[in-house]
Amino acid sequence: MAPRDATRVTQPPLAGRLAPARLRQLGRRFPAQYWLMVVGLLISNAGGSLVWPYLLIFASERLQLPLAAVGSLITIQAVAGMAASLVAGSLADRFGRKVVMVGSLAVSGSVYLLLSGASGYVSFALLMAVFGMGNPMYQVSADAMLADLVPPEQRAEAYSINRIASNAGFGLGPAVGGFLATASYSLAFYGASIGFFAYAALVALFARETLRRGPASPPRGVAGRPRDVAGPGFLTVARDRRFVTFAALISLGLIAPSTVWILLAPYTKVNFGLPEYLYGWIPTTNAVLCVTAQYPVTSLTKRFAPLTVIAAGMTIYAAGAGSVALMGAFPGFVLSMAVLTAGELIVVPTAAKYVADLAAPELRGRYMSVYWLGWAASRAVAPLLGGILNDRVGPAAIWVGALAVGLTSSAGLAVLAVRARRRVIAPG
Repeated sequence: MAPRDATRVTQPPLAGRLAPARLRQLGRRFPAQYWLMVVGLLISNAGGSLVWPYLLIFASERLQLPLAAVGSLITIQAVAGMAASLVAGSLADRFGRKVVMVGSLAVSGSVYLLLSGASGYVSFALLMAVFGMGNPMYQVSADAMLADLVPPEQRAEAYSINRIASNAGFGLGPAVGGFLATASYSLAFYGASIGFFAYAALVALFARETLRRGPASPPRGVAGRPRDVAGPGFLTVARDRRFVTFAALISLGLIAPSTVWILLAPYTKVNFGLPEYLYGWIPTTNAVLCVTAQYPVTSLTKRFAPLTVIAAGMTIYAAGAGSVALMGAFPGFVLSMAVLTAGELIVVPTAAKYVADLAAPELRGRYMSVYWLGWAASRAVAPLLGGILNDRVGPAAIWVGALAVGLTSSAGLAVLAVRARRRVIAPG
């Protein structure tokens, strides 16, 4: 509907008056630095997605190697990310969130710049390893900074808005990147590099450090009860059996969506002849749904116990991945992605909030490190597991296997949810 003439005396409809008020109220709910992070994430993701969907195509054309060898670059990136995840939290807790964020963003921008000139497998592998280390450094420190800035009761909403910005950037980039890559891949790489450097500059110039330095305080459970610990550090995290079990189950469950994101493109190309330009609409479906539905979904899910929500979402995640085995054409693959996205909308912001609430401030970076280690581990395992099932059983077995591991994860999370409810009912 077109806006009314501002010179008219008559009041706009009630909905028209409420919408700007709601936006202003939302803006006041979170500090300015939070919104700086949201804008920066939008810029950097739009830049990165200029290249990322086409990176393996670029590498394949440049290296002239089989797809299996080129795909190993993703495994190298994921393994490097696993190693970096173990270090990222310690760095964020020791040196501060800001310096780690700026450094990781600058490294990512530099990698995209150098990838445009890479010519051999070794150079690609080294750059992908460096990029893999840079991503968790940013993610862990940014999640810790967000939790520092936002009180627990607002974190689910804050993480959901963060994801909307992330997916908006991811939705914008590929279309522009496809046009740039058609003209020159170098232009796409330069654009990606600029996006990361721009966000690094925003944080360096305008963000303040949020790490509170002082004597360590004991971590508190979601229900608010203190737990005795021997002292700060990863040893403390390792002794939190509830969290370690949760992180392991999350890592197992994330193999299902990781399989879709890594293997769906070659699966549809080889088995059904789906061209790249048509496949591009499948990840775009994910981005559009995340932008339009994340906030209302989180408004609903935050009313329920987090572990119960995560278990339900992981079941939907698994169903989305498993449903690919039943599909044989483009509309079916879009439907599978829509189901998978529903699980993503439920799981991701709720899990991030759960981890942030579980950790004491001075240990938040380490808790986030272990959590994001699970993401990297799932990306490392997914192409290996899927490849073995494809070669030894058949293409459809990829998705049956993803369904099986996803449902195993959701069952374990459901058990954790039941135990958490019992602790609340009968404390001590």
